[in-house]
Amino acid sequence: MWQMMDLLYAHKKDMVAPEDALPGRDRYPYPLEREHLVLGTDMLGPDSPTDPRPWPEGTEEIILAGGCFWGIERIAWQIPGVHTTSSGYAGGFTPHPTYEEVFSAQTGHAEAVRVIYSGGEETLRALLTQFWQQHDPTTANRQGNDVGTEYRSAVYWTSDAQAEVVRDSVARYQQALDEAGRGRITTELSALAEAGDGVYYTAEPVHQQYLHAQPGGYCNHGFNGVACSLG
Repeated sequence: MWQMMDLLYAHKKDMVAPEDALPGRDRYPYPLEREHLVLGTDMLGPDSPTDPRPWPEGTEEIILAGGCFWGIERIAWQIPGVHTTSSGYAGGFTPHPTYEEVFSAQTGHAEAVRVIYSGGEETLRALLTQFWQQHDPTTANRQGNDVGTEYRSAVYWTSDAQAEVVRDSVARYQQALDEAGRGRITTELSALAEAGDGVYYTAEPVHQQYLHAQPGGYCNHGFNGVACSLG
């Protein structure tokens, strides 16, 4: 099945060049929702185009991508210490893309999840433990039947301290994969500011907390068979 999907969507596995990306636009082409359906917290923070508000004092931001953002977001909002999450687009070149444009693999974006959390390194390590274990970081530009650069695995940090923890988690999880006879991690690792245009774009309201609103909705995330505690 995977071979067939790879063949069908082979054209989506090559990253679009910045000069060939879709032109995009200077503002969101859809309205944004503010309240998290599960946590009841603010999803937009300082990025709200109409009412920017700072994130709570002591919180940090990190962006995770690992296939369909519906599943990654559900994993993230269940971690103790997570203040809020949202589904969106990061690492690409097209300003203010739509879901359909990202799906075309012509924007360079990954389906991504913004996580705002407190608790510092302890929360981040708990988050990364689940991130690595709940998707397959060894399959480049694919998660299961989802094929394309928009489904790539990626971690975009926003501080040097986060970068250090992320890189340590990669080394430790790669060791676990090696011991299990699995492949090499292909996850894109970068500061958010250096990934594509350096901006995270919140996705359309229908994608926010999708698996809460639609409990039986599509999700191909789950334990990948290789455990590793990063705490």
